[in-house]
Order: sequence, then structure tokens, then C-alpha cells
Amino acid sequence: MPLPLPRLRTVVLVAGAALLAKRALHRRIQNSPLWPLPALEEPVSGHSERRTTATRRLLITERTIPAEGVVQLRLEGSALPPWQPGAHLDLLLPSGLVRQYSLCGDPADPDTYTIATRLVEDGRGGSREVHAQLHEGEEVEIRDPRNRFPLVGAPAYLFVAGGIGITPILPMLRSVAASGADWRLLYGGRTRASMPFLDEIEKLGAEGGRVTVVAEDEAGHPDAAAALAETAEGTAVYCCGPEPLMDAVTAALPPGRTLHLERFTAGAASSAGSGPFEVELRRSGRTVRVAADRSVLAAVREEVPYVSYSCEQGFCGTCQQRVLEGEIDHRDELLTDSERNDSMLICVSRCRGERLVLDL
Repeated sequence: MPLPLPRLRTVVLVAGAALLAKRALHRRIQNSPLWPLPALEEPVSGHSERRTTATRRLLITERTIPAEGVVQLRLEGSALPPWQPGAHLDLLLPSGLVRQYSLCGDPADPDTYTIATRLVEDGRGGSREVHAQLHEGEEVEIRDPRNRFPLVGAPAYLFVAGGIGITPILPMLRSVAASGADWRLLYGGRTRASMPFLDEIEKLGAEGGRVTVVAEDEAGHPDAAAALAETAEGTAVYCCGPEPLMDAVTAALPPGRTLHLERFTAGAASSAGSGPFEVELRRSGRTVRVAADRSVLAAVREEVPYVSYSCEQGFCGTCQQRVLEGEIDHRDELLTDSERNDSMLICVSRCRGERLVLDL
């Protein structure tokens, strides 16, 4: 039985109104950044270029002990991405920890990466896991190498290394020695037995007294100032090692030399802008308070426990987040200038004002 005309007219009008309302709501969602859901670009959160870089599994084909407390791993694959001296890779450990290790092998070998790590008993667990759990015949997962400590062309070089800080510098020494460049190395460590690659390094510098080895139990600490005083203008100075050594090199650097530093931990954070502030998590619709003695990461994790992070020291890039509003106090040593325009590492960086808005 057909509907009466007035009732049919009502049904048509209601259906038409509903369709118009649906279209209007869709346009409003698309055009509005605030209501009812943020209409933003794809977030950095969970999509950082560093985090989403393809991983690959490599086979551990050799495990050696190049010095007391140091393990060296030879990782093999096929047609691996090329790298240059100074590069490092991310090692994804079985526990889920991610650690960065400098490549210390031969860049000309297309199928092999070599890394070395010193056991840090009171560290955060990464080196203990490498030493205890990674053995020949097992596979490990990595992210491809990247380089923020590249070897640049220069008329002369001074390399200053402390302990395991020799790992990114060793491929540089091989390179400059092969090219016939003018170079010197100041290499310090607790004891000669604890200093990896010492035999090879002393052979590289056998002619011309290029290598100075200072074992703390024999001669105290390396005299960085004296080594720097003997450099010529234009010398490129490369340093990797404990913070006191790097601070000494920085303080004694003569004019006209270029300084290149590689840190295994984050540098000291600036005290400026260390007060409390608020962080709005735009996509989550929440706001957290960051106390003066807490990191943004720690505060955010209370509301968003799945947020990605690893080193908590500002040098791995895992916790990078896009910033929509607010002035950032950058305290990392990783992000490029362009990345600093609209993102931050929330494990160390803070706010220069009272409020930040994250795309999270």
C-alpha cells in the first residue's frame, strides 16, 4: 500500500536534510584544524623518517675481543648500503632496546658492517645485552647507516680519541693514511690492554711518529692542549671520547682550526628555559604538565604510553615529534636546521615559553 502523499513528502524532506547535514559536517571536518577532530598532515608521531627507515637482518659471522671489555661483531648481508668513515648504524636488540654503534670496518666491503662496543656495567643495558646475548651464527636487526661525523677534506688532521671513541675514527685513519694526508692521532685509555685496535693503529702511524698513545695507568691523561698547539692553521680536528676529553679539546682549540665532535651520550643541557610548562597533545585531545625536573617524554608517556623512544639522551632521533605551536628549546645534537623548524626530540628538548602543542 503506497504511503500517503503528506507522509511521503516528510520522509523525502528528512532524508534530504540528513544528506545535506552529512555533507556539511564532512566539509567542516576537512577544513577545520580544531573541530571535531584535527585535520592535520600526516603526523611525525610514529612516522619519523629515522624510525621508519627500512630495517634489515644481518648474520653475525664473527665475534672477537679486540681489547679488555670490548666485543667486536662482524655483520654480513648482501649488497649493503654504502657508508663513509664516521658513519654509525642503529642496532635493534632482542629486548627492544635500540643502540647506535659506529662502523669501524672497511667501507669498500659491500657485504659487511663491523661494530664494536665496550661493556658498561652501570649503563642502561644495551652493552650488557650485546656482550651477553649476541654470538656468531645469530641474526640481528639494524637500520641502515647514517653519518653526522663525516671526514671532510683538509690540509691536515688531528684525531683525538678516548677509549671506545676510537671506533668512528679508525676508518678515518685508514683513509687519510692511504691518501698520504698529513695526520696525527692522540689516543688515550685506562690501560693499553683496554684500548681496541691499538696494534693496527700503531702500524698505521709507524712512520713519522704520527700516533701518540697515552695509557692512564702509565702516563695519566692525554695532553690535548699540547697536541692542539702543534697543529697548523686549517687543520681539521676530530674528537670522540669521554666528555672531559671533549671539553678539554673544545677549550684548547686554537683559532683557524675546525672542530668535529662525535658524542656517545648527549652533551650537557642548557639551563635556560628549564621551568615548568604545558604540552598540548593535539591529536589525543589532552594536555600534560611538564615539571622543571621532568622531560617532555616522561610527562607524555603518562598519557600516551605507546609513544616511541630509545636513547633518552637526544642522539638517536626515535622520539622526534612535530611541533605545531610554541618556541622550542632544542637540546639535542641530532636534528638538522630544517628539522628544528617544526619538530623536537621530546626526551631532552623543552619549551622556551609556557606552552607547546605537539602533533600527537
